[in-house]
Amino acid sequence: MAKTPKTAANSLKPALTQDPHAVREPRANNIEMAIGHEVRTYRKKLGITVADLAAATGMSVGMLSKIENGNISPSLTTLQALSKALGMPITAFFRGFEEPKSASFVKAGEGVNLERRGTRAGHHYSLLGHIENNTSGVVVEPYLITLNAESDVFPTFQHEGMEFLYMLEGEVVYRHGDSLYRMQAGDSLFFDADAPHGPEELVNLPARYLSIISYPQRR
Repeated sequence: MAKTPKTAANSLKPALTQDPHAVREPRANNIEMAIGHEVRTYRKKLGITVADLAAATGMSVGMLSKIENGNISPSLTTLQALSKALGMPITAFFRGFEEPKSASFVKAGEGVNLERRGTRAGHHYSLLGHIENNTSGVVVEPYLITLNAESDVFPTFQHEGMEFLYMLEGEVVYRHGDSLYRMQAGDSLFFDADAPHGPEELVNLPARYLSIISYPQRR
């Protein structure tokens, strides 16, 4: 029988580590400024002064001040010393000088229709966007799933990562492991996708829901 755990609401209470409204400073317009900004930011995170950093790296205070202000271009040897003293990877110095991040825009009805394992007649999967080689280390696949025909056999999926479902219309009973969830418009389900999951019963058709899958990016 479909059920919703009583602790579902409580599971949303833990404080999130990411501020959804946080903003970053604009990208530096030259590489020296980008490096200087990162050196200053990491130094302040550690709570140390320019003099402390100078002592740790063997550089002069004046040299470090010029680096932080973007007035000189430090050598690789200098960056290596700063990297060791600040406990940061050398690549982090160039974070503010990265190329613009990618975005994927899909007009209504123009998602890429495809077949996933277990796809059957009346089960439509439309990929709404995809970004390759992103810097987050995570791959995200957003699908719009439409179920518009009865089926005696329902597809069951099991894969790595996490998955989020948001019901748009219709009603289905969705299985995750040994639990069943009766989902109607506005309901959502967030779960570990390593457990067997999929629609168990199609109650009211057509049914449409968003399925957003995320998993580690393979490099």
